[in-house]
Amino acid sequence: MTKISKILIIILVLAFGAVGVFLASWEMPPPLAKVEKVLPNDRVLR
Repeated sequence: MTKISKILIIILVLAFGAVGVFLASWEMPPPLAKVEKVLPNDRVLR
């Protein structure tokens, strides 16, 4: 392989590694609005 292709492969591997570390260590923030789960009550209609 040429020198340029080796450098590009190394950059891609490092980029994927950096994205993996970022996603593994990132804590998702809680939602700002209150979340209410509404379940349909089909038993009343039967």
